[in-house]
Order: sequence, then structure tokens, then C-alpha cells
Amino acid sequence: MKDIENKKSVSQNIDDNISYLENLFENCGDIVKRKFPVGVNKDIWLYVIYVDDMVSRELIESRVIDTLMIEIKKTPPDENNFNYNLFKELVDGGITTADIKEIDNLDDACTEILAGNTLLLIDGFSKCIIVSTKGFPKRGVSEADTEIVVQGSKEAFAESFRINTVLIRRRIRDTKLKIEQLQVGKRSKTDIGIVYIDDIVRPEILEETKKRIDMIDIDAILDSGYVEQFIEDDYLSPFPQIQLTERPDKAASALLEGRIVIIVDNTPFVLMLPAVLASFYQSAEDYYQRWEIMSFSRIIRYIAGFIAVSLPGLYIATAVYHPSMIPTQLLFKIAASRGDVPIPAVFEVLLMEIAFETLREAGIRLPSAIGSTLGIVGGIIIGQAAVEAGLVSPIVVIIVSLTGLCSFSIPNIALVSGFRLMKYFIIFFSAVLGLFGFWVSMLFILIHLVALKSFGIPFMFPFTSAESSSDMKDTFFRLPIFKMKKRPIFANTNQKIRMKIKENFTERRK
Repeated sequence: MKDIENKKSVSQNIDDNISYLENLFENCGDIVKRKFPVGVNKDIWLYVIYVDDMVSRELIESRVIDTLMIEIKKTPPDENNFNYNLFKELVDGGITTADIKEIDNLDDACTEILAGNTLLLIDGFSKCIIVSTKGFPKRGVSEADTEIVVQGSKEAFAESFRINTVLIRRRIRDTKLKIEQLQVGKRSKTDIGIVYIDDIVRPEILEETKKRIDMIDIDAILDSGYVEQFIEDDYLSPFPQIQLTERPDKAASALLEGRIVIIVDNTPFVLMLPAVLASFYQSAEDYYQRWEIMSFSRIIRYIAGFIAVSLPGLYIATAVYHPSMIPTQLLFKIAASRGDVPIPAVFEVLLMEIAFETLREAGIRLPSAIGSTLGIVGGIIIGQAAVEAGLVSPIVVIIVSLTGLCSFSIPNIALVSGFRLMKYFIIFFSAVLGLFGFWVSMLFILIHLVALKSFGIPFMFPFTSAESSSDMKDTFFRLPIFKMKKRPIFANTNQKIRMKIKENFTERRK
């Protein structure tokens, strides 16, 4: 981006301005521009420029072009001050739209044009008028695809920045909800919004977030994933330290906990920070249904997460190095099923794991209807064919299938991806050192998780650094909402209490 002192100022000579703009937009067939004379003697020139199909033509014609013709007739025919009078009339209410501003340099004006606004130049005046006329094609509010719930809102964020801010505003009608908007990317100039609740957010986390975003120096930001990779604490870790969501209700809930939400234009996924391990196991639906069944679901997710990362390595460690630990009847079954398998157990597991990963990737890339069919039918056919051919044993097919099924039980795809990588890390140690290697690899992962931080917040909170017993009320289980009176560690210490229970409510509960 150009420095302020190097920006091209708006000249009083309209031809100089037109020459500069048309040089910048040379060979841009989607740019619409028109120069036309106005005034009693048709001796004052105006210039309008915008991007085709990024603006509302109806708005331009009714609020800009028609207004120009009316204001020209109304403006006093003072030959010396006609330009100034016309300019002031248009800015002070002639153009009947609320979003209008003056700009004194052409470089900022070009950014506004490319954002979907209309630029108006008046000959003889050293400022230009920017009229908000955004009307580019956009996808409306649809249902969430990656965070599906049975009960709760079906709305999902869209690719439009302003739609996403509105979806949050609808849920938090508080003047303390702030949306600081800035542009990142020297060429893309992508709109990014830092959203927070002023009195709940921690000032030090907010400052650190702004500092990290300000340090981003790249040509273009095309997705929120770009921002995540620039501002996360440890880029070498396979585990996500920032949470993504496409659900507005989940983002609103994060804001009320004192977290910060980052909205990036052109993507339906927003960032929520800081993030801890427990937050990746939470689903929006957890708070909409009864606490008993949701607590049971939480426990199932944690168990599934452990199985997804550890089961293949544990099988290799026990079957290869410690078969005496397996019950006798089960051991005989495993030995009988592996009798005709020509490859070692380690390569047998790796073969099926890679086949499963390939099916997963193929299912994602194909159209939804075909992809789901491929995942189910392909897994059954390949597994059955591999067993009949004697390449793998039935127990390995069961283990790999159970591992994949458990990974789908975790509600956050980024955490699942981290578990997928760590699974092979555990398999390697188990294949080399047996059960000792299995526990060593698990210990390494645990140490890494404990050492991780997200914007100064321990990643394993509240399991390792709980401030009080109330921090455990929304982890392995979820207590009734009226029991969770305090906000988690993310919130400002002055705003820890988020609800007050009235006396008659307490008596009724008793």
C-alpha cells in the first residue's frame, strides 16, 4: 500500500484526474466510466466511475445521476462559485443516501471503487465524492454444512462481510459490541472486522490481537485461514490454537464469554480466539438441550477423541510386543485371522489407514451425493476385498473403521486433523518400542498440549490451571445453565459474573 505522502491528490483539473484513473484501470473491461457536461452553458464537467455488477445500477440511477440533474437546476447560476456550490449541495444532502464521504486523494478513491462504491469528480474542485452503492452478487444466509445440529439455529455465515456482522448484531443488541474494521493485503485490501464486547474482553488480549493483525504484510488475504496462520502462537503445532466456526450463534456465545471474533470478507468461516482444548469439544447444540444428555454426549466425545488418536498404536504395541496382555480367547481369534496375512501388523495397519484417508479425501472432493456413497460403499468393498484377498485381517479393518468413526464424533474438523497426524506419530513409536513407546508418545503429546498457549491462555485450561471449581462446569460434562454463573478465563476480571439468580427462582428449584 502506498504511503500517505505518495498518494495522488485530487486535482482541480478534472482531465488530470481522469488521465490518472484511466491509466490505473487500463485494460479493465469491467470498469464503467462516463464524463459529461452540466450547467447552464454545459461548461462544467463531471465524471462518474464504478465497477460493473459490483454496484446497484438502480441506486446509481436514482440517487446519483437523477440527483445530479436536479441539483444542477437548483444550484444558483454563480459562474465563479458554481463548482463549489454544486459540490456542497451534493454532499450536504443532495445525494439522498446516508453513506457518502469526501476523499482528497485518488489512491483511496480507487480502493473505494474496487470495493463496490461509485466515484464522482467535479471539475474545478480538489475533492471527490464517494457514494456507497455496493450491490455485488452474494450468497444469502444458508444452513451450516460443517456444524450441523438437531436443535438450534440453522443460519450460517456467508461470504459477505456485512451479512456476517448483521448476523452477530441480531443476537447481541448491545452498544458495547464493537466492530473495528480494517483492510489487510496490499493487493486484495480484504475487509477484516475485529469484533468484541468492550467491557467483557480482556484489554491485553485485544491489544495483542490488533498487534498481530497489523504485522501481516502480504499481497492478498483470500480466506480466514490466512489470518489464522499469521496470528497463531505456535505454527509448528499440529493442534489448532484458534477456533473456526460458520455458526453465528456460536460466535455470539464466544463474544459473551469475553473472546474475540475475527470476520474476514469473502469467507463464511470466522475466527474465535483465544481457544482452549475444551472449546473444540463443545457444540452449539450442547446448550440448547437438557444438560444430562449433553453431558453424556460430551463424555462420549472425549472418549472418542482418545480412541481416534491411540487405538491403532495400542493395537500394534499389544499384538506385536505384548500379546500376553490380550485375553486368551481374543488372542486366539487374532492369531487365527492373521494366519494367512503375508505382511507384518504394522504395515497392515498403515495400509488400511492410508486407504481410509484416501477414501476420506476422495469423498470430500466429489459432489456431496456421490461423496457420501463412495465413503460408505467404498469402505465396505475395499475392506471386504482386502480381507478375502488375505492382505489384512478382519480385526485391523474393525480397528481402522472404529478409529475413523470416533474421529467423526469430534465436532471440530481442525482438532480432528491434529489427531490424524498424531495417530501416525503414536503408531511409529509403538512399532519401534512397543507399549513403552506407546506411553512415551502419549506423554510427548500431553507435554506439548500443556506447553501450548493461545494468546496467553493455557491451551489445557481448565484441566491444568483452573482458577476455581466453576471452571470445570463446562468441560467433560455440562451443568445446567443456571449453575454456570461465571464466565471462563477469557473474560475481563471485572465481568466474571454473567447471570444473577433471583431468589424465587432458587426456591422453585429446591
